Amino acid sequence: MKRGEFFTRWSELHGGAPITGIVRAWLSISYAITRPLIKLRISPDFLTFASILVGALFIIYIESDLAILLLTLSLLLDGIDGTVAIVRERMTRFGALFDAVADRIVEALWAYGLFLLGAPWQVVLIAWLAAFIQEYMRARSGGLGVTELLLVTWAERPVRASLIFIALVARVFSIDLVLIISIFWAALQSVSALVLLGRLRSQLQQSQR
Repeated sequence: MKRGEFFTRWSELHGGAPITGIVRAWLSISYAITRPLIKLRISPDFLTFASILVGALFIIYIESDLAILLLTLSLLLDGIDGTVAIVRERMTRFGALFDAVADRIVEALWAYGLFLLGAPWQVVLIAWLAAFIQEYMRARSGGLGVTELLLVTWAERPVRASLIFIALVARVFSIDLVLIISIFWAALQSVSALVLLGRLRSQLQQSQR
């Protein structure tokens, strides 16, 4: 599958989302990265499983600077498994389910890692619950007939990972930003979930007319 075809198919699967700006840049990078994996016939499900494994290693090595690399790799694996599935035309219902479950597991590990770094468990729990609820609303809305692309909030998965990434990098320089990062994530994630709820409410009310 050529890159243009991949862009078109990705857009179709994401409610007609436009392939521009950061989205186009990321999809181009993802497409390029996955070319060797596709030639090796690496399956999307294997990459999804690998993201969980790397997430677990992130917890194991949370006290090491290696955690920075493992966090980045877990996010990368989450992005390229979908690309491989599209390009290889290996999209399945089980694969979609497995990917969604893996995402939630990995995010729970990220949140636990932030707790291990010293963030208050109450704040981490609020942030994680708000993220979980946001993604659950997206998933549930599909079953209720909402097919168009919903709002891209300020606290999507790359942002969640980036906040923890900042805390880890700051630690390398003996700067403790864990408390500030955790509070900011909790606040941002809560607002994002509420905004998405408002958008969903509007979409569902329109569909009943």
